[in-house]
Amino acid sequence: MKRIFALCIGIVALAGCYNDKADQLYPSNTNNCDTATVSFAADIAPVLQQKCATSGCHDATTIQSGYNFANYSGAKLAADNKRLLGAIRWESGFSQMPKGMPKLDDCSINKITRWVNQGAQQN
Repeated sequence: MKRIFALCIGIVALAGCYNDKADQLYPSNTNNCDTATVSFAADIAPVLQQKCATSGCHDATTIQSGYNFANYSGAKLAADNKRLLGAIRWESGFSQMPKGMPKLDDCSINKITRWVNQGAQQN
């Protein structure tokens, strides 16, 4: 009986020493989101091409709502007329983009916002 009790105490003691770090188990990509230097070619175009310039949406063939995000000029047009940020931020009065898909991640939205606020340059 004493052995069983001692075994139970030992198991509880060892289980109490188990310690995981939440940041290692559940890493957050938003902590690593660098918006200090954002460029169209490296940061914006890949997001737009993957999430927006898809078949039937804002690609070179469909050009939905007049926006072709397969190239810089289409992205610049949407940035200049304030449609791009309103749509990706899911603001009231704008169509939520990407249509029928989850909202863009915060890092992508922050990078696009920074790019637009810096003049939406072709860099």
